Amino acid sequence: MGSTSITRRQFLEGSLMAMAASGRALAKPKAIQPDILFLMPDQMRGDCLSVLGHPVVRTPNMDQLARGGVLFRRAYSAVASCIPARYALLTGLFPQTSGVVGFRAKPITTATMPQLLSKAGYTTALVGRNMHQRRSGKALGYHIDIPGSTYVNNDVYDREFRAAHPETGGIKEFIGKLGATYNHWQAAPWPLGNKWHPTTWTVTKSRGVVAKAPPGKPLFLTTSFYAPHPPLVPTPKYYEHYYGAKLPRPARGDWVDWKTITPKGRDGGHRVLLQGETLRKAQAGYFGLIEHLDTEIAPLIAEFKARSEKAGRPWCIAFSSDHGEMLGDHAYFRKCEPLEGSANIPFIIAGSRELGFRPGTRSNEPVALEDLLPTFVELAGGPAPNVDGISLVPVLRGRTEEVRAWYHFEHSPCYSREQAFHALADGRFKYIWRPASGKELLFDLEKDPHEERNLAKDPSSKALLEKWRGILIERLKPRPEGFTDGAELIPGRPYKAINPGVPRGPASRDHLHPSGLSRPSEATRRDEGKLRLRAGRGRAYLGRTSRPDQRER
Repeated sequence: MGSTSITRRQFLEGSLMAMAASGRALAKPKAIQPDILFLMPDQMRGDCLSVLGHPVVRTPNMDQLARGGVLFRRAYSAVASCIPARYALLTGLFPQTSGVVGFRAKPITTATMPQLLSKAGYTTALVGRNMHQRRSGKALGYHIDIPGSTYVNNDVYDREFRAAHPETGGIKEFIGKLGATYNHWQAAPWPLGNKWHPTTWTVTKSRGVVAKAPPGKPLFLTTSFYAPHPPLVPTPKYYEHYYGAKLPRPARGDWVDWKTITPKGRDGGHRVLLQGETLRKAQAGYFGLIEHLDTEIAPLIAEFKARSEKAGRPWCIAFSSDHGEMLGDHAYFRKCEPLEGSANIPFIIAGSRELGFRPGTRSNEPVALEDLLPTFVELAGGPAPNVDGISLVPVLRGRTEEVRAWYHFEHSPCYSREQAFHALADGRFKYIWRPASGKELLFDLEKDPHEERNLAKDPSSKALLEKWRGILIERLKPRPEGFTDGAELIPGRPYKAINPGVPRGPASRDHLHPSGLSRPSEATRRDEGKLRLRAGRGRAYLGRTSRPDQRER
């Protein structure tokens, strides 16, 4: 009978093999990559959601996304106009880092959002409005590119529209015949039926991509709308509804020199007193485009979810815009402003149960378009990209409440020299500096959500104003324009739309909370502590209950 004894070495080897096998058995399986749908209207205000208590706008499908996911109420555009905002979105870089600080294109030299997701194994698609960069959608990393930008001759939408309605002469000529424009407040109902409206066409083509994309691969679909950007041409149903509604009055700040504003307007229509019939038509056109968009996305959302469920794959749906629209607030129209109508954007992220998001959460933390790239890449299982944006996955899953101490956004002169700004926001307070004149504005968004009272003129807010000014001085120290000498802000400096950018490093990330990707500097921690003493903890509100902050105005 053979011996059954084993040596000590054999015992240890066997034990190690058993432990290794056990570890493999207990190892967490690799998460399945979710399909990702990014719904992106153009020029949509952050307050135009009925879930936020807007007095007239109806958005039941956007509201459903918000109730099933996380709504970030204080989300901001990096540079509130199309080209630079989309540059920040695609690259995840702050304008201070990239040097794209105004309305001008610059070649993208880093990996883009669709390129990173393509590398992670995704089919990437862009349908509708282009990304307003020097390169086409395919060159930016979208495998499928179906452009329909409303303002472009001879793209896919224009060719199909022209073939269906040759009498129009194409979309640009047709918009002119309607008396509408691509940047101003003139509005009119769309007369050709729903099928060929740019919003409907974009959704129809997106639904085609969902149906035809390879089922064995995860899908990243960007459905990019031109609405509610002018031309303000909703279908008659929505135009007539809002035209006949009791519409809110525009915000009216005590800091505006109202005697200089007229209904005729100036600065390319940027400063204008919208009132009476002109205002009513503009609001009917703008609000009508938003509700029409909300209606059209419903079947796209349903079919996108069904595709994921059929494949046994999770889904994630994000909704945001490049910037907002002033719509008469404080006698402004268009964008390029630091004020809430222009800079604040809708920002909703929802996901299927497998992703572990906390449904019904609302956050007042300052977030931005730059945060979408790292968020999508983390959900896709890719390596953390070297960008300025912060993955919001921990917030989506309820693991942390804080994202960053404050967010810096800006815009070089576009409509006028006086329009340029630098701004800081922390979810409650907003500080604005106009580099042409040196004028300062300070708002408490919790008490004054429409920015009608400038605290910079209030002696009791002097300490708070000085703290915010000090933070901006620190932030702008490395800038090539010379906005500060390290002690004071210096107005009147040249401010071009493109500059070389500030290299990323520890100083560029001092705005982050300890729960973010790096620790804030000692100076920033001191400033935050003083600001909290002044402001209380109200600026970092996160909860499942909503607090309407929109009154009829």
